Amino acid sequence: MIRKFICILIFALFAQVNTLSAGTTGSEELTSSSSQDTASECFEGVSRAMFKLNHGLDKVIFEPVAKGYRALPVPIRKATGNFTDNLRSLLTLSNNILQGEFRRAGNNAARFGINTTAGILGFFDPAAKLGFEDQGKEDFGQTLGRWGSGTGCYFVLPILGPTTTRDAIGLVGNIFLDPVYQITHNTEIDNGVVGNGNYSEHNYYYYRGTGAVDFRAKNIESFDSLEENSIDLYASLKSLYLQNRKQKILNSKSTIETQDDSDWEEIDTN
Repeated sequence: MIRKFICILIFALFAQVNTLSAGTTGSEELTSSSSQDTASECFEGVSRAMFKLNHGLDKVIFEPVAKGYRALPVPIRKATGNFTDNLRSLLTLSNNILQGEFRRAGNNAARFGINTTAGILGFFDPAAKLGFEDQGKEDFGQTLGRWGSGTGCYFVLPILGPTTTRDAIGLVGNIFLDPVYQITHNTEIDNGVVGNGNYSEHNYYYYRGTGAVDFRAKNIESFDSLEENSIDLYASLKSLYLQNRKQKILNSKSTIETQDDSDWEEIDTN
């Protein structure tokens, strides 16, 4: 029971911070149709209450964990981020194909193959040195938006954080599109243990949670700055979330400045 609770908490951390993760890069402009794609506020009173709950959990649990993670040596943190990003690229690859972004799909496939082999299971990123740059993460919510699905309502879930109707549906879609999830979950029960050989469902949540901790640790200052400079933090995060999701759907530059693995050395010298 305790183990399952820890897994759920780790997954919740991933889901909450992943909504503010860095977007993809590109030069596409906002189209008239996408600029009209706005989200209505649903259940604002409930959403604000859930936001306060999530913010409190971040201060009590998630931020202290992220600060503790920073105590690890830079090479370990960088390798950890590389490893989780490499596994996450499989979900991005699936959505690249569904979006018809075959050039990006080829780039991600090459990155995964090179980094999994020459990069020792993804702990290193030799693919970038060979010209296969990371072009950002994709998910099924972005795929739905790419094909014209409206945003729907904006609301905040307890622990899971901000989302929209489209992105909530996308979370379900990600389950079916993520090979890592399928490998660790779609297995038979053998002697009461769920898993596929050496893999178990817990490993999935550990890997996603580790990626979330890595992201949160890199962006402690960014979150603190946003909090200090916002008159209404709820409204500020809502605006950033919706803008960032729109930009990611268009493969345009993210509206949120976040750190990546190459910035660990700079962070530690500040």
